Amino acid sequence: MPAPDVQDVLDGVDLRPADLPGLIAELRVRLADEVAAVGDERDAVPVIDYDDIVRGRVPDGTHDAVRRRACVVVRNTFERQQAEEWDRELADYLQRNRFEERYAALQPERAATGSRIWGIYWSRPQVEARQHDRMATVRRFLNGFWRHESEGTTWFDPAHDIGYPDRVRRRAPGVESRGLLPHVDSVARLGWREEENRRVFRHVFAGEPDRFDPWHAAHRTDPSSSADAPSAVFRTFQGWTALSEMRPEDGGLHILPIPAAITLSMLDGLLRSVLADEPDGAPRARPDDALLPALTPVPPVEPGDTVWWHGDLFHSVADASSDERAGNVMYIGVAPRCARNDAYVATMPERFVTGRSPADFPPEDHEVDFVGRASVSDLDGLGREQFGLEPIVRT
Repeated sequence: MPAPDVQDVLDGVDLRPADLPGLIAELRVRLADEVAAVGDERDAVPVIDYDDIVRGRVPDGTHDAVRRRACVVVRNTFERQQAEEWDRELADYLQRNRFEERYAALQPERAATGSRIWGIYWSRPQVEARQHDRMATVRRFLNGFWRHESEGTTWFDPAHDIGYPDRVRRRAPGVESRGLLPHVDSVARLGWREEENRRVFRHVFAGEPDRFDPWHAAHRTDPSSSADAPSAVFRTFQGWTALSEMRPEDGGLHILPIPAAITLSMLDGLLRSVLADEPDGAPRARPDDALLPALTPVPPVEPGDTVWWHGDLFHSVADASSDERAGNVMYIGVAPRCARNDAYVATMPERFVTGRSPADFPPEDHEVDFVGRASVSDLDGLGREQFGLEPIVRT
């Protein structure tokens, strides 16, 4: 399908090109206040304890902070002993299969200077963490921030997840790790030319960015998506589980905790296309330079803590090198059952059984001959449900 014409899109939302500069200027002024507010907040990334989620005693103020900042650290999602055991088992899994040696032979430059994010998906620790009942509890809590029903449609099921397989990041003490520039990993990354974005951000393109609700799932879960989309699934939150202690000075994740930042990116990308500054295709979503001072490092975390951020939030990874601490995490997000994610589930069992890389990732297939990777016998009832091997149990 050919890319839409800029004027066709503008006519469709009744927004004139001449309106864009003023609209963007007004939005920048409002977002400047948000940047200042982030700088003034002692804890711009909210923190919640797992037990408070279970007992239903998360303070209203903290709940409001998560909604406002669209990110959160959940302390003690897993017991520290469990997380450290997973860390040791994962290290043994990689060492036993000579992963780093083989990876260095295949990609010497990336092995030496890369981000240390590795295409490992099927270790027992990863599978156990994805199907753990404590993970399920946190996922349900996080999905509760979203509006999942509207317009006579149930956009997703907040109580059930597909256990989306993702990678690991491992940095030993003293090893340098290259960071990642600010980016988003949702379909929003594709900018205004993507049809889904024009529906999800319809109020923004109609000149009313204040009406955009980042927590409304409408039009985000249709099975059809662009082949250029960074992910074939819908994630309410991206996330990772800490397997080691990490401090802000170690590098690690930085979050731009302003959900409306993506609306400015959408409008700015449209304006650049109107001005023909980027005639070669869809302008990629990128954070406005004036918002970068709000990039906030995740607070110190311990093994077993989890970190979560809305899929449309800009985030980055800083360069890191600590002689004292490792930087080990498992990437585990929230991918609730919906039409789009159920289509992805169909690709998962065969790749799990054979050790191939998941469909969303490069076909590196590191684990096809790995000894000790997880198998179907390691799945409990929830795990089998996530893989589509058993029907969903409604509660």
